[in-house]
Amino acid sequence: MSVARDTRLWHPFADMGLVRHEELVIERGEDVWVWDSQGRRYFDATASLWYANVGHGRPEIAAAIAEQLSKLEAYSAFGDFASPPALELADVLCDRAPMPSRLFLVSGGGDAIDTAAKLARRYWSELGQPERTVLVSRSAGYHGTHGFGTAIGGIPANREGFGPMPESAQVAHDSLADMQETFARIGPERIAAVFVEPVIGAGGVYPPVDGYLEGLAELCAQSGVLLVVDAVINGFGRLGSWFGIERWEIEPDMIVFAKGVTSGYLPLGGVVISEQVAEPFWGEPGGPVFRHGPTYSGHATCCAAALANIELLEREGLLARGRENERALFDALTPFASSGAVSEVRGGVGMLAAVELAPDVLEREPRAVALTVAAAREAGVLVRPLAGAVAVSPPLTAGPEHFALITSAFEQGLQAAAPAALR
Repeated sequence: MSVARDTRLWHPFADMGLVRHEELVIERGEDVWVWDSQGRRYFDATASLWYANVGHGRPEIAAAIAEQLSKLEAYSAFGDFASPPALELADVLCDRAPMPSRLFLVSGGGDAIDTAAKLARRYWSELGQPERTVLVSRSAGYHGTHGFGTAIGGIPANREGFGPMPESAQVAHDSLADMQETFARIGPERIAAVFVEPVIGAGGVYPPVDGYLEGLAELCAQSGVLLVVDAVINGFGRLGSWFGIERWEIEPDMIVFAKGVTSGYLPLGGVVISEQVAEPFWGEPGGPVFRHGPTYSGHATCCAAALANIELLEREGLLARGRENERALFDALTPFASSGAVSEVRGGVGMLAAVELAPDVLEREPRAVALTVAAAREAGVLVRPLAGAVAVSPPLTAGPEHFALITSAFEQGLQAAAPAALR
């Protein structure tokens, strides 16, 4: 239920002229459920913003946070400083990574993308190839809203009005041939890195075309271009593994992560960096310094939350749930593909899916996505608008009984948005 007040809180990605009087105030959560300030319960079919992987209100994580706060809230990781939770988390994540690696910790996914982008360029500069500056990404890709993330993002609306961006190139997300042509046109000797989400998330939920990721990894290896996997959404069980990319048996040069590493209990992100990329900076005392890092890099309490979250993922078998339930979630939505209101249902790789509304529906009713989302909310299910689609990515603790709620909510949502198309 909306709260009728004139807010002073500026919401990200929001029509503030509308939202200023139309906020939905979420007050508490428990597992897959959240309650608003009026006491109404909703099924959180979005895991908030793709991140509440272990569900809401887990006392184990709250206890780990409280215990760490009672000892040391945080301390700088600059220079030679460290804290026990940061050191432990580095070991835990590097042990679970698909390649021998080191860990750089930041405050979130946008920070992590900027870190990987800067490190890719800095790495080549140290190797005597400073001309390698171009960052290649894919259409529909989303890599946060920091400087480099905006530059390489594949959603045009997110780039408009911000002026010149760092040198980058976008290619079709589903065409390896387009990537190969881009390499040939730019010259691989000028390309620093390729950024790729295994399953594109915020850009519309696009699973990879068969063979695409393997072919891209081979192309990068042959061309000497760094492969950076953006696992911010895909990681920590969303695709059924720690970083998602393991499903394709690929060893990237860097993996960017955030969101599910703490299930959102505290902000944390980072980059898992291959030994090869780390070597110029780690080889000998007196070597080059990577002059980069946020104030809260290695924040002790955030790291404690991550460790408790990782323990839950393992102990409760949640890590595998993204893969175990991917078909059930997809099957709950695929019947809508035959509806006149829907052009496509995407999913089946990991516990995330999207329903794309038909072009004629969107032409007839430009607010069709918003109407679908609003009607689903009225039915007690929170779903996420994505341009012409509506997406879901429930907590990993959800199961088929919850997916039935999503189906029912979509039925009501589409009826509200496109009644004529459903007749």
